[in-house]
Amino acid sequence: MQDVLLFALLGLGIGALIAGIALGIVVVYRGSGVINLATGAVAMVAAYLFWGFFTQNALGFHPSWPVALALTLACMAVLGALVELIAFWPLHNASPLARLAASLGVLLVMQAVVAISVTNQSREAPTILPKDTVTIFERTVPIDRLLMAGIVIAVSAALAALYRWTRFGLATKAAAENEASAMLAGLAPSRLSMINTVLAAVVVGAFGVLAGPLVQLDPISLPYLVVPALAAAVFARFTSVGIACAAGLAMGVGYSLINYASWQTWFPKDNGAPMRGLPELLFFVAVVVAMFLRGASLPGRGELVEKRLPAVPKPERLLRPTMLAAVIGVVALIVLPYDFRQAAINSMIGALICLSLVVIVGFVGQISVVQLALAGAAGFAMSHLATNAGGFWAKFPIAPLAAVATAVVLGLLTAVAALRVRGVTLVVVTLAGALAIQQFGFGNSIWGYSSFGSPIEPLKIGSLDLSANASFRGLDGNLPSPIFGFVVLAVTIFACLLVANVRRSGLGLRMLAVRSNERAAAAAGIDVRNTKLAAFGISALIAGLAGAMYGYNFGSASPNRFSVVNALALIAFAYFGGITMITGALFAGIGAVEGLLPHAFDAWFGLSGTYALLVGGVALIVTLILNPEGIAGTAYLKKQQKKKRLAAEPASRRGFAARLSRSRGAGPASTIAGSGGKQ
Repeated sequence: MQDVLLFALLGLGIGALIAGIALGIVVVYRGSGVINLATGAVAMVAAYLFWGFFTQNALGFHPSWPVALALTLACMAVLGALVELIAFWPLHNASPLARLAASLGVLLVMQAVVAISVTNQSREAPTILPKDTVTIFERTVPIDRLLMAGIVIAVSAALAALYRWTRFGLATKAAAENEASAMLAGLAPSRLSMINTVLAAVVVGAFGVLAGPLVQLDPISLPYLVVPALAAAVFARFTSVGIACAAGLAMGVGYSLINYASWQTWFPKDNGAPMRGLPELLFFVAVVVAMFLRGASLPGRGELVEKRLPAVPKPERLLRPTMLAAVIGVVALIVLPYDFRQAAINSMIGALICLSLVVIVGFVGQISVVQLALAGAAGFAMSHLATNAGGFWAKFPIAPLAAVATAVVLGLLTAVAALRVRGVTLVVVTLAGALAIQQFGFGNSIWGYSSFGSPIEPLKIGSLDLSANASFRGLDGNLPSPIFGFVVLAVTIFACLLVANVRRSGLGLRMLAVRSNERAAAAAGIDVRNTKLAAFGISALIAGLAGAMYGYNFGSASPNRFSVVNALALIAFAYFGGITMITGALFAGIGAVEGLLPHAFDAWFGLSGTYALLVGGVALIVTLILNPEGIAGTAYLKKQQKKKRLAAEPASRRGFAARLSRSRGAGPASTIAGSGGKQ
């Protein structure tokens, strides 16, 4: 029992960091209505800045830690102001989904900038809190954990007082409830939003510096502590800083107790080692419980206006573009050199994932981060069939069909959560779920990755070799074989036709009605539950196809290819290409991990794939602000406008000619002549 108490107290350190990030999430939401998924990345940036100022002489001299801390917090205030000005305030009248997607872009940009600046290697953050210990129940406890818990409680109390008893706090609450009335009362919602975002950045940055020594300082670990922080914020309904603080501390204690339990003989083992990913599974369960206890909807905000969602045009002609895409794809796979041929195959597989996003995000308006994880589940299902069953079960078509079925089942299980939550709230659930699947699912050999490898049998139909090792090697005679590329091309075309026909069907119309307004759709007689289930099922089917192609492409399944970072990057490129259109998914595939764009960056300019991540984040923010329709959507709208001008032009000329003839007293013959003889 004493050891349990010891680890519970040790968990107060990481709990204080989680609570600090949760406070930042609540403060930003109260000020601007944005669920800022980049809040954990703000803590990461602060920790790296302090590390650079205090230990690396980044300023050309070695400052004391108070000076380095002051400089770090000043930089965080500037960072918060920049994020508000560049990403959040330009979208203050946009839909909540668009604003949340902008925070995804900010997260990707921060991760990429840090990774490019200091590489992906972990660093040892400097400690500024005392290293003394105290004895509690005959156990020695580092005093810094207790100090951090005390600091976060004090900050929480100060914020609560600020919002309850000051003019600024009351003004923030008034602007959140009704922006129009607040403006009539002389308040400035833009200024209030700016102050809250800057305040959140400073608070989160301070805890990033204080707790930096307790976590691994790298571009991955700190940013994704936003998941347990989001769970704490959900418990607080994104309004109560006190509940957010308490829930965050509890998350840290739970995390530490799981670490303690992992050393016990009764703890589940995987190949003799403690089973991985249980803390992430705990955070996911906490999110689900918070949704159940606190309600699925977020507190409403009185916005001035809300921009419309991107248009979802109905595909009109399918045969001609399908044939053209097939011809171009076949020629490219034969002509391209081996490295770009492999990149083209990766891009097509990435486009499949983006097609699944078109269905679930573009058609139904539900941002789901779990699509790439579903593809990973399909890939690992094929691997387990190869390693555990073998023979008939590991061959085509049984293995890929089982893989797709696995993805569909998991997708429908995700849809169960979507029946209760919607929009931005669903992102919280699927982000936590994707992280849990990555760490707990793929990280353990029972159902995921094995230290001995997770092989997948090559794609063969009888004696016909359709794998990447097939005999036909293209013009350059190198692997991968274009034959496998043709298979991926055929699957991609099939998925495109599937999505196109869904949009043209009655089901597609019902999806759009649900996206527009679920309550209105239900009032019109649409079964919202079944429509969502169908959307998640179709989306998961396409993701499963992508996972099967991933497995055949690389001959194995690896957790790194299905990480949350890659999932967020695909969402960014999907928005950039056009989240509601098939051609947008094809554009997005170009920027997929190891796709054509990252490979071109590397081959032509010597830039790593991290730069593609940076481009994706910047492109997502710019697209949401300046071009919410995406590349494909804008091209479609321009084409339609041109058609309307051409259709209206003859009528206008006829009208002008008629007016001219009447003014001259001319007869019908003159009218015909004046119109160019076109009547």
